[in-house]
Amino acid sequence: MVGGLLLGSEICVVVIVRGYTFLMRTFTRTARLSAVLLLLSPLATLPAFGWGSDGHRIINRLAGAALPAEVPAFLRTPAALDALDYYGPEPDRWRSQAEPELNAAQAPEHFIDLEYADLVGPLPRRRYDYIRALAVAQATHPDLPLTAEKVGLQPYVAIEVYERLQSALRDYRELVAAKQDTKPSEAEILFLAGWLGHYVADGSMPLHTTIQYNGWTGPNPHGYTTEHHIHGQFESVFVAANVKAGDVAPLVAATKPVALKDVFADYLAYLRRSNTLVEQAYQLEKQGAFGGAESTAGTTAGKAFVDQQLAAGAIELRDMIYTAWIKSADPVPAYHGN
Repeated sequence: MVGGLLLGSEICVVVIVRGYTFLMRTFTRTARLSAVLLLLSPLATLPAFGWGSDGHRIINRLAGAALPAEVPAFLRTPAALDALDYYGPEPDRWRSQAEPELNAAQAPEHFIDLEYADLVGPLPRRRYDYIRALAVAQATHPDLPLTAEKVGLQPYVAIEVYERLQSALRDYRELVAAKQDTKPSEAEILFLAGWLGHYVADGSMPLHTTIQYNGWTGPNPHGYTTEHHIHGQFESVFVAANVKAGDVAPLVAATKPVALKDVFADYLAYLRRSNTLVEQAYQLEKQGAFGGAESTAGTTAGKAFVDQQLAAGAIELRDMIYTAWIKSADPVPAYHGN
């Protein structure tokens, strides 16, 4: 849903997606006019936000810049970094109501509500096993919304895209060995790495891992906000106003690339680390750390928290791309399809 408010000389565009509310101020005359046109247009569509475009671009670019020399050189060129940067927000571009089937199918892939997902026990490694496990849990908990659409599919799409990348890198190795043209393969790999980066970035945002994704629900002894503004203010408005890639880069550079032994297990651990920070995000919001309606400035604690999580996303993505390259050298059984 899109709406608008006139606040003095400013027009504020209010966007509600999956229950998230985003307030986007426009200051210049041109921007105000654009906002009015947006509000009036029956064709206007806006994507969902996951770190916002700025955060996704930062994570993808920093991950690419931190790749070790062992990966193919084409992945580390300025053009490659530009491609990774561009593809960072890509799945949010698929959230348009102009493509309703695509939007509906992939919307749950941006999040997972771990409080509900864990009702199935240890999370299965495969998407459809997980969906069946949710159906079993639903019978035990008829009062809870335990469909995949409501609980989310975040780790499954991340691993599936990771495996596409690993497969593409294996094909690239074969093309190099055969002395064949690798340019089409390189383009595919950059797209897949950028696509993967979107979901990895979503996983570093704590509110993408919880039922408390946009206002506290249930018992609330600490008086956290119940209004639907924290998600957008944290991941989009505050980041756009306060964070630059150069702020986050030293945190990424301080770590060394790691080849992951079990990518699925590592990725779940990564999501759970983000989930442990949900309450801290609410505490910071309560302190005005991410700014608010009157200001986007926030506090140094809010900035440090956001920088930390953007760096966590870039580190995880770097290590997944690096691991895909290492594992693409492993021999695989020949495929015998029907």
